[in-house]
Amino acid sequence: MEVAFQLASIIMSVVLIALILLQVKGGGLSSLLGGDAGGGIARTRRGLERTLFQITVGLSAAFLIICILSVITFSN
Repeated sequence: MEVAFQLASIIMSVVLIALILLQVKGGGLSSLLGGDAGGGIARTRRGLERTLFQITVGLSAAFLIICILSVITFSN
């Protein structure tokens, strides 16, 4: 059972990294350091961008739950 939790957390973390990298806008150095290439205008998410965001939020919540359950279950 412990191996299943570890495998699930590894797979979820790799998928989360990929989803987060897909959402990155303006991959320049200024965005890396906190600059905003869009001029400070707020945009709403639409279409695929919104779907990726919702999947990322759901997967991160599931990852958190899996990690908490593995700590509680196998802390003995």
